[in-house]
Amino acid sequence: MSSLKRLAKHVVTPALVGRLAARYLRFVWTTNRWVAGAVDPYEVAEGHMPAIIAMWHGQHFLVPFVRRPDHPSVSLVSRSSDGEIAATIVEDLGVRAIRGSGAGARKTVKKGGASALLGMVRALKGGESVVLTADVPKVARVCGAGIIALARISGRPIVPLAVVTSRSWTVGSWDRASVPLPFGRKIAVASAPIYVAADASPEALEEARLAVEAAMVAVHAAADAALGRKAAPSA
Repeated sequence: MSSLKRLAKHVVTPALVGRLAARYLRFVWTTNRWVAGAVDPYEVAEGHMPAIIAMWHGQHFLVPFVRRPDHPSVSLVSRSSDGEIAATIVEDLGVRAIRGSGAGARKTVKKGGASALLGMVRALKGGESVVLTADVPKVARVCGAGIIALARISGRPIVPLAVVTSRSWTVGSWDRASVPLPFGRKIAVASAPIYVAADASPEALEEARLAVEAAMVAVHAAADAALGRKAAPSA
């Protein structure tokens, strides 16, 4: 490895990348104006806080900005190298990070899934909302079972949320990440809270999963329509 590469490895750290990304997102948020007549997501979820705020992978960049200053929130962030960057971003934006993954049974212990679930349940019981991707890695726009399990165990509702800007750049990644751009318009759309009963049957759990998935598709379609954008494919 050359001296220049070694220097870059030490200087360009995940923490630095995360802090720069957070500054960029602040710039984007500040330079986008609200769509007239937009409904505050807190009005939709009034009386249902703390809640599990559902978002799609790749569509989550501006979600922390919707949080009110007096509303404590946490976000599940993976233990991967990309997760180091994501953790720095969310914490810089005022959201506490819980490290772990909603992986399958074989990988749950290795990726910290069990401890992360416990941490999220504790956060909800302590009055913090949890910001969580509804879909799972490599399976975009399909609601996974993890967010449903959290709602069932904690007793707190799921609130599907879309935060979208009129100008964005779509990355050719598995999650079709939409990177927001400055100098446009913005909107946040939330769906009515969805509760999952503690004694829900397997059939009821599947119904809840499909309901969250449909609500996520609906809030994004509504946001795109308000901005005059063509809706992205759901899967």
